[in-house]
Amino acid sequence: MTATSAPSSQPLTRQVSPRVSQSVFDGSRLRVVLLVDVYDGAQQQFLEAYEQLCNQVASVPGHVSDQLCQSIENPSQWLITSEWESAPPFLAWVNSEEHVRMVEPLHSCVRDTRSLRFNVVRETGGPATDTTSGKRRLQVSPRIGDGVIRHALTFTVKPGSEATVAGILADYASPDPKVDDNTRLCRTSLFMHGNRVVRAIEVRGDLLAALRHVARQPEVRAVEEAINPYLEQDRDLDNPESARVFFTRAALPAVHHVTAEEEDPAAERHALHYPARPGCGMQLAQVLAQQDEAAADDPRSPVLRSTIFQRDDVVVRLIDVRGGLDAGDPVLFLGLPDPGQVAELTTFLEGAAGANTSAPDEGDLRHFLKLARMEPVTDRRSPDA
Repeated sequence: MTATSAPSSQPLTRQVSPRVSQSVFDGSRLRVVLLVDVYDGAQQQFLEAYEQLCNQVASVPGHVSDQLCQSIENPSQWLITSEWESAPPFLAWVNSEEHVRMVEPLHSCVRDTRSLRFNVVRETGGPATDTTSGKRRLQVSPRIGDGVIRHALTFTVKPGSEATVAGILADYASPDPKVDDNTRLCRTSLFMHGNRVVRAIEVRGDLLAALRHVARQPEVRAVEEAINPYLEQDRDLDNPESARVFFTRAALPAVHHVTAEEEDPAAERHALHYPARPGCGMQLAQVLAQQDEAAADDPRSPVLRSTIFQRDDVVVRLIDVRGGLDAGDPVLFLGLPDPGQVAELTTFLEGAAGANTSAPDEGDLRHFLKLARMEPVTDRRSPDA
């Protein structure tokens, strides 16, 4: 039998599904790459600070190993790589106050840093699954993304100043969405829940470049200065160390995103704030992520896109939905169909007078949805985003 060529009608490239799923909860190992630019003459100081930090990090749960490298071309450029059992323990550590204290000795000798995080997909001499334990070691298959990086910042303001802060945050001129030839701001969404502010941004290209671009804009700087008197955590944006610590603590990373369908211009954007019980933030985010994955395959679901942001016990879910939140099944919007999980992971029941802990009914769920709903401040799309 001789080989024949494929029929001419067969497509040369496989069509990519609109389904997009990005998550830190896939169980695969994590490789963290930190690019460091050290001040000239501070190399020895940096090395000593790293060795002290290295000894402390070695005892952090989930940490496997790390390596420090120095450029052979530019002695001021260093590379730190670390391996973690999975992403959640790394995120729990890097977003903690313990981490803020650990890295303080590095600040005086480091000019700039850039952190990159990667799931391990393949490696030489090892299968994706450990045949002995049956546990996943590597990411089984590559994810399909949409080219958008999602990130959020959160901070609290002094009680009683919420309306004033909302007015300031809503009244500003949008910065130029073009950062450079490769980076563009796509969308900025601001919400408040009580005295907590959440600013979610979507970027195509380089997230760090976009954040720095926004911070340099006079209109944005004026807004940041205007809300300074109302912040619960003091900051001085003219002091690099103060600004660095504030934005480190304010970082609210995206831990899961799923897109079920192509974007619908008529979809409404909402944000939900979940009152996690102490120590349950990561577990709550994972439960919500699992439910969002299942909902993406459910044609009844009005949720077109969902992004879960989590840091410590702050859990925020940003959703784009068909229609409003007042119509339809509240479970589909809330993302917590299991009454036991509602009681175990959140304090919703404490805010629902007379709620049945074992089986919240539809009225309870609608009340939970009302408690979680964040107030929109502004939602701005960039042209051609």
